[in-house]
Amino acid sequence: MQRGGISVKAVVLVGNPNVGKSVLFCQLTGNYATVSNYPGTTVEVSHGISYIEGKQVRVYDSPGIYSLLPLTAEEAITRKLLLEKKPAVVVHVVDAKNLPRMLPLTLELQACGFHVILVLNMLDEAKRLGVHIKRRELASRLGIAVVEAAFVHGWGVDVLRRQIAKQLNSSSIARPLCRSATFQEEEQKFMASALQRRQTADKILEGIYSSGDLQRETWLDRLTLHPFAGLLFSMAVIYGVFYLFVGRFGAGTLVDLFEGVLFAEIIIPRLTAWIAYLPWLSVRELLAGDFGILTMGFSYAFGIIMPMVGTFFFAFAFLEDSGYLPRLAYWADGLLKKIGLNGRAIIPLTLGFGCGTMAVVATRTLECKRERIAATFLLALAIPCSAQLGLLLAILSGAPLLLLIWCLVVFFVFIVAGSLLNILLPGERAAFFMELPPLRTPRPRAVLTKSIARMRSYFMEIVPVFVLISLLLWLLTETGLLDSLVAVLVPPVGLLGLPPEVSLVFLYGFFRRDYGAAGLYVLYRSESLSGEQMLVAAVALTLFLPCLAQLTMIVRERGVPMAAAIVLLVTMTAYATALLLRLALALPAW
Repeated sequence: MQRGGISVKAVVLVGNPNVGKSVLFCQLTGNYATVSNYPGTTVEVSHGISYIEGKQVRVYDSPGIYSLLPLTAEEAITRKLLLEKKPAVVVHVVDAKNLPRMLPLTLELQACGFHVILVLNMLDEAKRLGVHIKRRELASRLGIAVVEAAFVHGWGVDVLRRQIAKQLNSSSIARPLCRSATFQEEEQKFMASALQRRQTADKILEGIYSSGDLQRETWLDRLTLHPFAGLLFSMAVIYGVFYLFVGRFGAGTLVDLFEGVLFAEIIIPRLTAWIAYLPWLSVRELLAGDFGILTMGFSYAFGIIMPMVGTFFFAFAFLEDSGYLPRLAYWADGLLKKIGLNGRAIIPLTLGFGCGTMAVVATRTLECKRERIAATFLLALAIPCSAQLGLLLAILSGAPLLLLIWCLVVFFVFIVAGSLLNILLPGERAAFFMELPPLRTPRPRAVLTKSIARMRSYFMEIVPVFVLISLLLWLLTETGLLDSLVAVLVPPVGLLGLPPEVSLVFLYGFFRRDYGAAGLYVLYRSESLSGEQMLVAAVALTLFLPCLAQLTMIVRERGVPMAAAIVLLVTMTAYATALLLRLALALPAW
């Protein structure tokens, strides 16, 4: 690998999920890291530059892996990363408490010709449980360096750096042997079977590893795994962390502060005043008009998206480091299987009730393309964000029957759409298997470092997108096409039994969902719509197109063709549902 004409060697961190690779990655690279999709995939791989005893190396934090014979998209990308980058060093991070189960992957990496350093992480937890490992004897039997560590405390990082430096100074480039055409050929030619590797690992650990009391559970472990109490605990976490912290605090309070006060009252007025001195009206509109690059593009990115992104990444990193996310997914798996998803989808679907934009980003946590598409579609169709949901509840709460009908219709559409996607989408379901790591207290510094690194990478990608959207809307305004769009909406809105002014509500709802709901609320307060008309409008607005920010994320995450298909299907479903409801209520066309 070349960087500025200088050869930069690669170091790849591998290991099972939840063993501390990401914490180590942040400690090796600091904030100088990039999180991006691996080329040709939607799987994230973090990479950054680290300086190890004067040598510049590129460090990769690979997705969790159990074997080099992949069963999931993450495992396939880790394998591809190892084969393509030809790392000078592979750092295999394991949970010391579960060394017998994780050591076979070490043997597999060695059999493939990689230069491996084995890291016994979480040794502090292991010692508390009475686990004992003779490190030197283990290193001798494996023929590789073995490092003891507890990365959340910063213990073992310096020793690992020295071992990496030794490996970089002494090793030649690894030449992986795992290159044959099929996994079956690889298994026969280069590796022992999984059972044989396990037996070999057990023999290596004989006499140098004692397991201690690994069955010891805390009251919190028992609570989160209890059939009923665990469900209540999961619901409390979903409500508190994702709905209240991300949805209400991030997407509500912080957005109001950043957009409503900082930008609307301080930054935007000053920018507008300065730009007013420019002699060209079109340029002033482009920079500081209703859809200006500064007044909308940067305002959206930093006034709306940044608070939501920040709270989401912080909350997600906190739960990630606590070890609770696998438990949350476990409780949701049974229900979501009925619509073709699995337990992992609970996170983006729940987050959608806070902010659909960040919920689309959260679909990255799903393992296969099929599930990411299904979750993205359902988020765009039938999950109202907190701002929209609050306003619609305020509108319909005065008529309990109408509120009940709205809830039933939206829920019915969600279930039917999910079931149809489960039948129609090609591909196999991702296998759902997940370890339940011990619960632990996250380290604030590690959570903050991880959150900042992800935010930095995210904004490098999203700010240019918002600038382009502002430019597009400015062009629509300058050419008069925006008014034409409103006129185009009048006839189909009339067929729903709604007056022409509702057309503007839907158009604003596309720009921002709460704008659309707010417009509908104004019509409600002015008594411009009957109860039945309000119900039809509320259903149509809920199922209508995702807002501009969410659509931007859909394009970014799923690509233009898939985003176009989602927009078309969502529009057709929303209109057909609202039309059937209007006919059931016997509303005349306007």
